[in-house]
Amino acid sequence: SQTMRFIPGQRVHIIGIGGTGMSAIARVLLRRGVLVSGSDMNLNEMTSALEREGATIYKGHTASNISGADALIATSAVPDSHVEIAAARQKGIPVYRRSDVMGALMVDQVGIAVAGTHGKTTTTSMIVHILKSAGHDPTYIVGGVMANTGTNAEVGDGKAFVIEADEYGHMFHGLRPRIALLTSVEWDHPDFFPTPQTLQESFMKFVNLLPEDGVLVACVDDAGAANIAQKSAAKVITYGTQDRAQWRAVNIQQDGAVTQYNVEHEGASLGEIQLAIPGQHNVLNSLAALIVAHNQGISFKDAAAALASFRGAGRRFDLRSDTGEIAVIDDYAHHPTAIRVTLEAARSRYPDREIWAIWQPHTYSRTKQLWHDFLTAFAAADHVLVTEVYAARETDTLGIRSADFVEALAHESKFHAPTLTDAVEILEEAVKAPAAILILSAGDAPQIGIDYLSTLGADAR
Repeated sequence: SQTMRFIPGQRVHIIGIGGTGMSAIARVLLRRGVLVSGSDMNLNEMTSALEREGATIYKGHTASNISGADALIATSAVPDSHVEIAAARQKGIPVYRRSDVMGALMVDQVGIAVAGTHGKTTTTSMIVHILKSAGHDPTYIVGGVMANTGTNAEVGDGKAFVIEADEYGHMFHGLRPRIALLTSVEWDHPDFFPTPQTLQESFMKFVNLLPEDGVLVACVDDAGAANIAQKSAAKVITYGTQDRAQWRAVNIQQDGAVTQYNVEHEGASLGEIQLAIPGQHNVLNSLAALIVAHNQGISFKDAAAALASFRGAGRRFDLRSDTGEIAVIDDYAHHPTAIRVTLEAARSRYPDREIWAIWQPHTYSRTKQLWHDFLTAFAAADHVLVTEVYAARETDTLGIRSADFVEALAHESKFHAPTLTDAVEILEEAVKAPAAILILSAGDAPQIGIDYLSTLGADAR
């Protein structure tokens, strides 16, 4: 992938350009003067924004979309039989996968890759926010829209290239990082990683991409990340709340919307951090971002000031509306651990409100493999409502039904909603103020929150 070069004036066509990862690549290429076209079955806010930035967007897929293209880019999910890929192969136009492209875009820059089962998007966004605040002007690609910048990708003049490193489809094996960050390594994506071991091996291979002068920053509170750090040949910097961590978060306190803690480095106290986003997991995410900032020559004082103004990433504890009586929060949580820590964060953020968890299971394979972990993930909620499974790319239901899950769930107040409309009706009937409603979904369930708010005469921001 090192020989791949994208130069101004070249024409590149992107399949599935409306997706988060692909739209980010499109944005980087456009800023570098590449002529970008793309196709997608669904046009959305991303595709409209790209059109305004100069891309040509086609709705639907057809062979003629690729005419004049010098190269094609597609995710690993797009099969070779796809009409546009087939047409490109016939014409001898090279077809690149997303992972190869990422590596080519990072060459000549200081690649900072943030990997892990949980916390990737928030940690990546925090690093970007600190670098931008300190005037470093990074190039970045994040898996969600940052509240502080209003976008998921920008091209900067600085030397840092910050990227959220996705393990799915081994995407992160195409990266060329100088600094790799590991937040957690816990089994997920059973449709792609059949066993926990296959996932661990994939992460190990990613860490082994580091050059001799590379640095691995790893969270030792997480057994999976600590295990991989131990086996790595790179220089390792550890962080966490435990004694053995080189960078430690101590005296963690949560007071409503504010979280604060002290940072110790090799036993010496560096000072206090204040965050405007809740949850112990965000203490760890911010500590990781601090280490990267320190590595890039940014002072503790400047990094701390930046973190205090960090407002979060899209669909990560994203407050859509708070009438004072009822808050609606979107969160991307679709793994048992993510659900658990998000509900715990809601509990400490809203101690006097009833907590509603609206969960849209994401993929049949994940729901089946992690079924027992999901059953214990909702303890911090007062009420649990489960919608039908969001299939994403799957067609086989594997015999998994949401109604069976609700039946198996040991919870005093539980509901099953066959449709999103049913979910809104249940909320209208059952929610008693004051309440905090969390929509836990990587699919289309955020619509429930928007529709429910409109029944209250409130708008989602």
